[in-house]
Amino acid sequence: QVQLVESGGGLVQVGGSLRLSCAASGSIFSVNAMGWYRQAPGKQRELVAAIRSGGGTNYADSAKGRFTISRDNSKNTVYLQMDSLKPEDTAVYYCNAELRTTPSNIQYHWGQGTQVTVSS
Repeated sequence: QVQLVESGGGLVQVGGSLRLSCAASGSIFSVNAMGWYRQAPGKQRELVAAIRSGGGTNYADSAKGRFTISRDNSKNTVYLQMDSLKPEDTAVYYCNAELRTTPSNIQYHWGQGTQVTVSS
């Protein structure tokens, strides 16, 4: 059984910062990639940023220059530092992990989501 537990969401004013965390736990053999997605009301879930086990990253255009993704492989934890927040960043943010529970399988898991609200 694998769990992803997110924390760090909340209410912040325009221009403020938040740091999201997501820890993967359970019967994990290895974690390949971890990432953050978000879903605003009435919109599709979209990728915000992702990071691979070797440290390679990719960002949505809307996140470039403002958000930074990082991870602690020893803790199977991924972080999203969000700076210069805008009202359009308001959404539920979901953590996602591509991992193996055995040497030969690949699984995809989601966290429960954490609300980020940016007020103007």
